[in-house]
Amino acid sequence: MTASLIITNASVLTMDRGRPRAEAIAISGNRISALGSHAEVMAEKGAATRVVDAGGGSVIPGFVEAHMHLFAGAAELSHLQLFGTRGFAELKARTEDFLRQNPGDDLVIGEQADYVILGENEPLTRHHLDRIVKDRPVLLFSPDHHTAWANTMALEMAGLLKGRKLGPGNEIVMGADGLAAGELRESEAFDPVRALSKKGMRDRLGLITGGEPDPYPTKAEFETDLETMRAGLAHAAAHGITFIQNMDGNIYTLELLEELHRRGELTARVKVPFHFKNFMDTGMLEKASKMAARYDSDMLSSGFVKLFVDGVVDSGTAVLVDDYSDRPGWRGEPLFEPSRFAEIAVEADRRGLQIAVHAIGDGAVRIVLDGYEAALRANGRRDSRHRVEHVEVIHPDDVPRFAELGVIASMQPPHPPGNHGLPLEPYLSRIGRERWPHAFAWKALREAGARLAFGTDWPVSDIDPLWSLQSAMTRGRWSDDMPDNRQSLAQALHSYTVDGAYAGFMEEKTGALKTGMLADVCVLPADLEKTDPAAYKGMRPRLTVCDGKVVFGK
Repeated sequence: MTASLIITNASVLTMDRGRPRAEAIAISGNRISALGSHAEVMAEKGAATRVVDAGGGSVIPGFVEAHMHLFAGAAELSHLQLFGTRGFAELKARTEDFLRQNPGDDLVIGEQADYVILGENEPLTRHHLDRIVKDRPVLLFSPDHHTAWANTMALEMAGLLKGRKLGPGNEIVMGADGLAAGELRESEAFDPVRALSKKGMRDRLGLITGGEPDPYPTKAEFETDLETMRAGLAHAAAHGITFIQNMDGNIYTLELLEELHRRGELTARVKVPFHFKNFMDTGMLEKASKMAARYDSDMLSSGFVKLFVDGVVDSGTAVLVDDYSDRPGWRGEPLFEPSRFAEIAVEADRRGLQIAVHAIGDGAVRIVLDGYEAALRANGRRDSRHRVEHVEVIHPDDVPRFAELGVIASMQPPHPPGNHGLPLEPYLSRIGRERWPHAFAWKALREAGARLAFGTDWPVSDIDPLWSLQSAMTRGRWSDDMPDNRQSLAQALHSYTVDGAYAGFMEEKTGALKTGMLADVCVLPADLEKTDPAAYKGMRPRLTVCDGKVVFGK
């Protein structure tokens, strides 16, 4: 068979145990047609074959991003970016610079404002934001997107300044003056402010409600959303990502991606869930089943349900088994009571759907594992591959249950405090010294036989999988007696390729470089095995190939 593309002079890390290395790879159509030495693979060359000299760089399977938010992340590319901002003066300067470049009266949305942006002892309030801008609504999101801060004008426009009754796990923090202080915890608190944006909320519907836009977008709005989605896909391709497991979704998200696929512009495989919210009844799972039946191709699929059981540690909305160390008597409030979650898990599993659940605290992780165990008892064992997303804190008793139940630990190397430029506080004080060894417990989970799938949770963290690999391989310890959770290159790559593909039921088709498998390939400018992991950040692929097509690079 004549190859359409040959990549040679490479250090090919196939992630295939039967043939872990090669010097060259050939692609014919959308499949890998040959692997081997330069001479062996060049035998596939024809008159029209493109030959790429990798210059000794690593060639690996395209990255499988096991947890990200494509539509919302793409929309955020144009927002005020505050990553790494420290102190009021820098916050003011960055915001004012953004305002000069983006005049008008629309809501200013900022991203990546961390919990200690003003220092560990000075919480951000509406009064700080009012000193920067009073005559335009402002909303700044924390990196985890579970907390936001608004100025007075935004709170007044959204009807939140005097507070409002919210559902479990959501809070408008009130000040001593009886008015909202500016901090808004979880979506019911900050979505009324986010809704002030003239750009609308279509990019967040799959996250907020799981519902569809009403009224349905006009043709112009649909084209605008297609352009947003293109930008997100291009951003992923530029970082070597060829398979996206989206962690929010609705039919509209799938329709946008379906249209891009029809136009030949879908540059990554995408799997989109039905987002089940706590105000829904189990009958809504019929929508998930219909989405699974309608979208089931190698490029675009559904077939799973996403839920949130808790929030995050930093804001105190994660659910813990025991009290927060800095807040006696408080363990967090679950978004689903254990019995209710078990009921949903049993029904979703009965329908043959995969389940993926956001669970940060060890109490939330236990609720989810108990629900999966209830589904197994009710429906029998099957190849369900249910997932727990994040698993930031885990009780030691629950570590072996992942392997026992066949549950995937979907984890994010950028998230441990101290990694990726994240501050240590307030996280470490919230969970307390006794829980430190059980936080982001990659080593313990691996040793217990769990399968780990890696991702970034973009836009919560930078999308760069190479920076994520760096964080996985160079993670520090918070104390000398903590486990060493650093991952080897082989382990980290496995979680970013083979295990990610397994989590998406695609391990027989992608996630490894093997003759006959789909041609999803990332060509890097350096040999990863010969490069200090501390230098991975910022390394960009020379070439990204998805389904046999070059989607990034030349």
